[in-house]
Amino acid sequence: MRGKEIYKIYAPNGAKWIDWVRPVPFVAIDTYNRKAIVDWVDRKAMFLKSYQKDTAIFIDLPGKESIELSIGLAYIGYRPIPIFNGTDEQLGSQATTNTYFIESCLINGSEKLKNIKLENDANPAFLLDSYRTNRYRAKESVFDNSWDLYKQDIPSPEYFKQNGITKIIVVGGTIQKDLKKILLKFQEKGIDIYITDGYTFPKKIKLTKTMKERLEKEEI
Repeated sequence: MRGKEIYKIYAPNGAKWIDWVRPVPFVAIDTYNRKAIVDWVDRKAMFLKSYQKDTAIFIDLPGKESIELSIGLAYIGYRPIPIFNGTDEQLGSQATTNTYFIESCLINGSEKLKNIKLENDANPAFLLDSYRTNRYRAKESVFDNSWDLYKQDIPSPEYFKQNGITKIIVVGGTIQKDLKKILLKFQEKGIDIYITDGYTFPKKIKLTKTMKERLEKEEI
């Protein structure tokens, strides 16, 4: 399949939340003739027994794992919304973020997703790459394709609440700085934040700003 066809599997006409599916990796699928990876792992949503109408999910794992888990969540009713935004390096070059794995895994995931019947208003599972902020370059020739998540990359807290979502589960080892900055606003608007490693039951947390973050905003 071409990148546009794969994109439409993740963003089918008439489905809610699809306006936030990022086209960047799907364009790259055609550019470098990506192929599906062979070591796909079927991951079950061990932390969630069933679909919850008041809950959206952010999967912040290494890109491949995020996509694999999103298919497991699709089986219980959540719509995967890829919001990967890393660009590809030139062929033969090195980069700080492995977008190849993400693009090839999206192909594999689409083969499974196209056979899963999801409701048009299914709640979202936003897909992130936990390596997105990796900016370490061993040498100058390494291409820096790191990226950050910004508030405009996802719907507003008001939109979430208008659609009955009052709870967000983050799947990951920690809540990274860029996501934390966004979710602080969600928390202020009355949306509860939970975290899980993907296996244990989600734990409700209270996000707070560090002293450095407060100083940056001149709050003290």
